[in-house]
Amino acid sequence: MCVKTIITSILILLAGISTSAQDAREIIKMSDEKMQGEKTSQSTMTMTIVRPTWERVITFKNWTMGRDYSLVLITAPARDKGQTFLKRENEMWNWNPTINRLIKLPPSMMSQGWMGSDFSNDDLLKESSIVVDYTHSIIGEDEIDGWDCYKIELIPLEDAAVVWGRVLKWISKEEHLQMKSEYYDEDDYLIKTELAYDIKTMGGRVIPSKFELIPEEEDGHKTVVVMDEIIFNNPIPESFFSQQNMKKVR
Repeated sequence: MCVKTIITSILILLAGISTSAQDAREIIKMSDEKMQGEKTSQSTMTMTIVRPTWERVITFKNWTMGRDYSLVLITAPARDKGQTFLKRENEMWNWNPTINRLIKLPPSMMSQGWMGSDFSNDDLLKESSIVVDYTHSIIGEDEIDGWDCYKIELIPLEDAAVVWGRVLKWISKEEHLQMKSEYYDEDDYLIKTELAYDIKTMGGRVIPSKFELIPEEEDGHKTVVVMDEIIFNNPIPESFFSQQNMKKVR
């Protein structure tokens, strides 16, 4: 084989790798925007924390604007009602009306369970971005709950402030739904798996309405979140996402 042929083959291979990586990123981006909204989202959700000997139900409202702004209001149970969580760019706070205290959440708390659930603060407040904080590769295809899916591997960038060492996501070829996600630590141990169910039209788009998060090494533990209502891309002013509004939003 001549040198020119070898060089051509290498260039074609590199072009294929580049295209594959770009396609993987676009698939992840579309699936992320599907749930986040291109501009804003407003939702109400019910979360059930399941443990071997008890269950706890929490309801909350969530407002988002892009990746930089998020406000969560707990609406039940009574002991937690009125508690809020705010994200503005890279800063996050928790307001607890019971103790009349505003607390800034340090990065070290991002991996801790949100409201005692199996979802982390990072999962709910979205400090990290599955689009910009990772490299993406399509590593296979699979069928999840009747949906043909791309299997995509996400590896964090070196300077990214992320919790996970690696993430696998199964994204449906139709509708770009995140049907399954696996989260691994820096030693590549599977920590938890998230599954999506009950696909329906909500807010004018086809999305999963139920999510189940299962920790790998805790038998009988899981957290189930049901999307009760969601509205996409209604205008929300940036001033809505403020410390002042944390104390009065309803």
